[in-house]
Amino acid sequence: MGLEPRIGRYFRRHLDRVLDVAEAPAGIKLPVPDSDAPCLLYLHVPFCFSLCPFCSFHRVEFEPSATESYFISLRREIELVTDAGFRFDELYIGGGTPTVLPDELVHTIEYVRKRHPLGDVSVETNPDHLRGDELSKLHDAGVTRLSVGVQSMDNALLREMHRFNEYGSAEDIRDRLREAEGVFETLNVDMIFNFPHQSEASLRRDLEILSDDLHVDQVSYYPLMTVDSTRNTMLETVGRVDYAREKDFYSLIANHFLAAGYSRSSAWCFSSKEGLSDEYITSRDDYLGLGSGSFSYLEGQLLLSTFSIEHYRRLVADGRSGIVRSRVMQERDQLRYYLLTKLFAGALDTAAAESKFGGQFMRAMRVDLAVLRALRAIEISGQTIYLTERGQYFWIVLMREFFAGVNGLRDQMRKKGGDSEMYLSSGTRFTTRITRTARSDRSTHPGVSELE
Repeated sequence: MGLEPRIGRYFRRHLDRVLDVAEAPAGIKLPVPDSDAPCLLYLHVPFCFSLCPFCSFHRVEFEPSATESYFISLRREIELVTDAGFRFDELYIGGGTPTVLPDELVHTIEYVRKRHPLGDVSVETNPDHLRGDELSKLHDAGVTRLSVGVQSMDNALLREMHRFNEYGSAEDIRDRLREAEGVFETLNVDMIFNFPHQSEASLRRDLEILSDDLHVDQVSYYPLMTVDSTRNTMLETVGRVDYAREKDFYSLIANHFLAAGYSRSSAWCFSSKEGLSDEYITSRDDYLGLGSGSFSYLEGQLLLSTFSIEHYRRLVADGRSGIVRSRVMQERDQLRYYLLTKLFAGALDTAAAESKFGGQFMRAMRVDLAVLRALRAIEISGQTIYLTERGQYFWIVLMREFFAGVNGLRDQMRKKGGDSEMYLSSGTRFTTRITRTARSDRSTHPGVSELE
């Protein structure tokens, strides 16, 4: 076994401990950011017209009335956290497929914009939604980045993924991407590499289409990931993953885009111009996730929302957030999370890290950094820690394991979320209690959101 898989397995065992939220208390205090320092808002829309066999995100089959009702609950939850003192300056909407009901999606974006000084707005979609009227609606609503889940331009692989009939052939997808070209500041294409039946020739064709034919703004190339909930379905459809090919495929992807004039926005995201990165966790320390199946990270606290959509509706109707589980991460885990996410973007500013962690970052992480230097994964120059070219693939492995760990946690939540009554006593209710601090004159924004 090579070095990278060993490191990945070690990291995964560590993650299994960090992501254990089963024993978190039901009643928590949600830290509310200072209104002068807004955070990112993530909204999860779990509905899809078709459920891909490799996807382990929280998603359910689309049904119009249920989806419309869900958007109403989502806007109510936005109102609850706004009243509790949260302020947002960036919005990311993922899924699922957020564009299944375009009018409801636009209404929700406008709802947030009226209450918060939003700058960038990123929305995920599928190729069959790249139609002129829908693109215009999203553009007029202020969407700055549209991320399209393509996965492959190989028709045989699209058939294996059950995407050919639902979202169109590779030729259809190319035409639709051309229609979306120039509509948004950033058009991102999500792709996957290391499919069991993906050949090097197939991958090279995809790369040439994206950079030479379509000249897309940004490409996010994810390694294929498996978790328990999708393992059997994947075996029956796309086949068994061979991780021995992953490194060579990644090198092919990275070398191609760098030679074509793209730069890395993250270890697996390549951009032809300045724009939003596909992974907001690299640029934002804190983010609040709303909607069924969403995750939040606020001041070292991991928060999870219920995976039962019916339970989510009932909690919000009762004036509660959908958040039902939490874990305060230990300081060492917070430091490692910071290192992981910042280096995922290629570089870490040690001065910013020292400021965030009270001047203790470099001292507390000296062993981790020494190991990474010995592995030739990083270089340190002045106040910056850089990923080396070797380190870029290390980070692909680490982030693959990170997201696999998160997806494993989704599996746990999904199993428990099947019984909506199970969580009813764990729901969180917002009240507005003023905390007396040096800023107590700002009585319109409570310092603490009490969750009971």
